[in-house]
Amino acid sequence: MITLIAGTRPNFMKIAPIRRVLDARKLPVRLVHTGQHFDEQMSDVFFRDLGIPAPDVVLKTGGGTHAEQTAAVLVGVEKDLLAHRPRAILVVGDVTSTLSAALAATKLQIPVIHVEAGLRSRDWTMPEEVNRILTDQLSDLLLTPSRDALPNLKAEGIPDERVIFVGNVMIDSLHRSRKSETDALARLSLERQGFALVTLHRPANVDSLDALTATLSAVEAIAKRLPVLFPIHPRTTARIDSLGLRPRLDSIANLKPVAPLGYSDFVTLMANAKVIATDSGGIQEESTALGVPCLTMREGTERPITVSEGTNVIVGLDVGKISHEVDEILAGRGKGGRIPEGWDGRAAERIVDAVERFLAGTPKPKADGPRA
Repeated sequence: MITLIAGTRPNFMKIAPIRRVLDARKLPVRLVHTGQHFDEQMSDVFFRDLGIPAPDVVLKTGGGTHAEQTAAVLVGVEKDLLAHRPRAILVVGDVTSTLSAALAATKLQIPVIHVEAGLRSRDWTMPEEVNRILTDQLSDLLLTPSRDALPNLKAEGIPDERVIFVGNVMIDSLHRSRKSETDALARLSLERQGFALVTLHRPANVDSLDALTATLSAVEAIAKRLPVLFPIHPRTTARIDSLGLRPRLDSIANLKPVAPLGYSDFVTLMANAKVIATDSGGIQEESTALGVPCLTMREGTERPITVSEGTNVIVGLDVGKISHEVDEILAGRGKGGRIPEGWDGRAAERIVDAVERFLAGTPKPKADGPRA
């Protein structure tokens, strides 16, 4: 049996296609939802939209500080692994649940398979950078979404035989969702190619008064040029209210704040947006796959392939740069791109191929062979 670990909405998008292929091949599987995203808007609706069977267990680990959440996932996952003893666990992405589950399994000498291994931002102020580096060090099999991940892992001492390029499994879910567009445009009174879609939630952009004030000014720069739809992440909403910036948000003309959206609705909106502005790594990838211009409101990215090959431009919170890029897009001169290798909707098949070879002994788990 393989135990799949998921805790947040980006995790669900990666787990869903893997689970479908495992089920199709009749491989025993158990799904543990850590509960890191625990409300209906951030969790349950994604299970419905992605067609994921109900998890075998939902742990109560959401909320609290990073340390509290890490500890809660570590304890909860360890109990489940002791009770069910899988042959391996599979973790995805770079969230707290990813690292905590990998650590719990490693302590129990249960092999760890990491999907989306090798991505690096070189920014240690990001919790995700810490999570992804430590998870890769703990993992027995590292499955990468893009070729540029291998040099990162090699530089950190990971043996080549433990690393396999499989492509981007998030794009598998994107392809599936694009087959049936929802009525989100009509419900939200939006015109195709007539709006910007904005998502912002990272601590560097929303956790302090200065940062969040600058973030809202950046959003306003876009709203001065075309209507903006702003699905607001719960932690962003909490910071807006706790920092007293609700009046500032309400003062931005041409801005439509809405609650978080389900996956199917969000994909429909991404595909029909004129421009996407975000601090999300996954949305940088999805916009490239959709061919939609993306402005990343960070100073760097762990997904540089979206810049070198895709539609992504790094703009930070620079109002002048954001204004220029939006003007270029509206004038038909926005950055073009191409779809990277392995972003073809079949990554989950390659992932399960690699998992089956690993379970058959190639490569051997670290506990059975030399470590890096």
